[in-house]
Parts: sequence; C-alpha cells; structure tokens
Amino acid sequence: MNSFIRTLLLENKIKIVENTENLVESYIEKSKDSLKSAELLYNNNLFDNSVSMSYYAMYHVTVALLYKYDIKCENHTGSILLLRLLGEDVLSKKLKSAKKERIDKQYYADFAATKDDSEQLLKDAKEFVGKAKSKIMMVSNFEKEEIIEKLKKIAV
Repeated sequence: MNSFIRTLLLENKIKIVENTENLVESYIEKSKDSLKSAELLYNNNLFDNSVSMSYYAMYHVTVALLYKYDIKCENHTGSILLLRLLGEDVLSKKLKSAKKERIDKQYYADFAATKDDSEQLLKDAKEFVGKAKSKIMMVSNFEKEEIIEKLKKIAV
C-alpha cells in the first residue's frame, strides 16, 4: 500500500492542498447527482449504467472526504488506499468492490449487470455516501494534521 502511495506522491498524483472547503462541497454535490442518476437508471432498467453511477457516487464523496483532509488524489486506486490510511477500512473495501463492478459492467460485454446487482450496489452507494458525509462533518484539525504527517513520512 505505502509503496503505491509513495509513487503517486512522487508523481504528484497525490498532493497536499489548501483551501479545499469549496471542493468538498462541490464533490458532495457531484456525489448526490451521481446517486440520483444511478436511481433513475435503475428505475429505467439500465442496470450497467446504474452500476457505474453508483460507483461514481461513492468515488465523488471519497474525493470530498480526501479534500476535507486537504488531500488531492488523481487516481482511483490511490483514493481507495487513502481511505485505508484514514482508518476507513470498510469504506475502502466497499469502494474497491464497487470499482471492480463498474469496470466489469462498463467495459466487458459478458458482464451484464442484473437487476439484483444494480439494486445492491445502489443500496451500498447510499449507505457509503451517508457514512462518508458523516465522517466529513467530524474531521478535526488534529486528525487532518496526523494524516498529512503520515503522508509526508510515506513520501520519504
């Protein structure tokens, strides 16, 4: 985990940034929009696309959470690993699983999403978004500084 994060840090695909509050809100909105899209697609039997939008609802709120810690990450796998660094192992596993589902359903014709697949991922996305938004509200300056120090140590 740390070697991949180190690589992303050295390639500037993970950065420590400042003044991110507007970005936090923007990505929460993107997450809400993706969740609405996932639901609309599900209700119209467009299950593959619903799976993708459910994933993006989860991914966008993850980006918001990372920005809350003043972290910008331009890599999906890196974002998943950063959730683990934040101590959010359950969210990390859920996002990793949703990413696999999205890739399978989006890129491979022999992996069509079923109604049940889409319904489950939509349910997971709603739960994930709720938990991540709660975490965003509770991040303290101390936690933020602690995580930034961890990243600095990984970069060395």
